[in-house]
Amino acid sequence: GNMVHPYLRRRSGEEPVTFPSEAVREVLHKTMGVPIFQEQAMKLAVVAAGFTPGEADQLRRAMGAWRKRGVMEPFRQKLLEGMLSRGYDEEFAIRVYDQIQGFGEYGFPESHAASFALLVYASAWLKCYHPAAFTAALLNSQPLGFYAPAQLVSEARRQQVVIRPVDVNASDWDCTLESSGGTLALRLGWRILRGLRQTTAEHIVAVRQSAPFRSQSEFAQRTGLSRSELSLLAKSDAFRSLETTRREAVWDAMPARESSPLLASVDNEEPCVTLPTMTSSQEVVADYQTAGLSLRAHPITFLRDNLNEYGVTKAADLLHVEAERRYRVAGLVLLRQRPSTAKGITFMTLEDETGTANLVVHVNVWERFRPIARQASAIIAHGILQRQNDVIHLVVDRMDDLTTLLGQVGNRSRDFR
Repeated sequence: GNMVHPYLRRRSGEEPVTFPSEAVREVLHKTMGVPIFQEQAMKLAVVAAGFTPGEADQLRRAMGAWRKRGVMEPFRQKLLEGMLSRGYDEEFAIRVYDQIQGFGEYGFPESHAASFALLVYASAWLKCYHPAAFTAALLNSQPLGFYAPAQLVSEARRQQVVIRPVDVNASDWDCTLESSGGTLALRLGWRILRGLRQTTAEHIVAVRQSAPFRSQSEFAQRTGLSRSELSLLAKSDAFRSLETTRREAVWDAMPARESSPLLASVDNEEPCVTLPTMTSSQEVVADYQTAGLSLRAHPITFLRDNLNEYGVTKAADLLHVEAERRYRVAGLVLLRQRPSTAKGITFMTLEDETGTANLVVHVNVWERFRPIARQASAIIAHGILQRQNDVIHLVVDRMDDLTTLLGQVGNRSRDFR
């Protein structure tokens, strides 16, 4: 309905606030001449077009059923004629109708806006002053909307929150808070591991109450978990406080060799095995495969030297570079979103080791690079950087797939289409 940008321009002082009459001023003064709330649309129909209160309520019902084809059309003529007969010019009348028609796609009562604003303020206050508790609460409320656990953890770490890994001697099912030098650290809970049942996690916690675990073999004996469950914990590096590496833990979680008459004469003693140390990139890949995030490093870190040679800009640097120029950005695909009101445009969010970058992908670009745009877990995006106030995004005209270079990271984007 062409309301969002006029409101923002008026609020920032870029556009004058005008009213065609005192009656309209009474209705729209608090929102700078732009109808924002459901009640305003109804009052505007009464004072500017001569609707009765009953007719205004019918208009409200029609706005609420905007998805049904043609429900607003019967009100068009009455609104336009009513405003023209009361001295408003045709341009204003058509604009008001278009706003009311578009308003139905997102509009809500002022009371809802006030409630939402209170939630936003409270959330922002908690995030600012108690970031560990705020992040723990969000992680314990998964699945949420746009924000995956990896994003939440990355943002908390940027706020200097100490994040501690899942551990057999410290983790509960939920993420919890622990003392850390006069502040609070966040301990990741079992819930973030892929494939671990809550009943299994609660059993571990119950067994641990009598005494902490001192070794992996003791853990296996006391908990009685299956080999598959032990293997899952080992692959997630949950035994690290017992001074065993991930590979050692996985090896120890494997089933012992079964005896056989054919092997009766074979020495059944297991030889001492020295396992090769996992590389940093292998550790990060294993973290993502088991938990969807890593506290060690971001996967893009291991490609940064190659990306620098290719002229790829870091997400954080987009804040400082010149707009209306071509850039390349690379990262994990966190989000794909295609709102019904965006005329087929898809909005994507990439994340590298420095932050996030927002992409705008028009229909023709999406179709040209459809397999990458739709399925790749990591990409390089090429395009023109646009900046409006504090909003920065890259209008994409080309995509390259980075998935194979990152190995089996197993990143899962949140897709809303």
